[in-house]
Amino acid sequence: MAISLVKGQKIDLTKGNAGLTSLLVGLGWDPVKRGFFQRTPNIDCDASVLMLNQQGRLERQEDVVYFGHLASSCGSVRHTGDNITGEGDGDDEQIIVTLNQVPDRIHRLLFVVNIYQCVERKQDFGMIQNAFIRMVDQSKRQELAHFNLSEDYAGRTALIPGEIYRHNGEWKFNALGQATNDRSLSEIAQRYT
Repeated sequence: MAISLVKGQKIDLTKGNAGLTSLLVGLGWDPVKRGFFQRTPNIDCDASVLMLNQQGRLERQEDVVYFGHLASSCGSVRHTGDNITGEGDGDDEQIIVTLNQVPDRIHRLLFVVNIYQCVERKQDFGMIQNAFIRMVDQSKRQELAHFNLSEDYAGRTALIPGEIYRHNGEWKFNALGQATNDRSLSEIAQRYT
């Protein structure tokens, strides 16, 4: 049974789960439903990963995995593709992490969701509901942890739902639930250079 996380909670992913090598990170959201005569906006949220070193820095552009760069050069992080509407149940975008292939120089995998063309479309996360991030053991197809982002993120244009990080030779997950006003993935990445 999956652990339901709260903001700020950290859990160990690999300790006691020695066979865990491949992790599916599912990210999901739904557009807020409008009234009968109002059209629900088409909001294009994009999930990405910043692969950060021990100092929490992005060493190179290739360490950003997103819809325009679907796999890290080492192959340890793979994005399965872009969903431009958020429609439907379940994960809207998925990222596969092969933990035992993450290079030693990488200590944090920071997950980010931003709204594509948020300024031009006048959209923010107040127009999104049911946002979540979840961790699934790929080999067992078993959900390990689930974090619902239930805060009011109105006016915010980017979310940092969580991170996977190394600690004493193990991989852990931190439910961050942070929101920013960054307008693009490049603005978010700039914070870590």
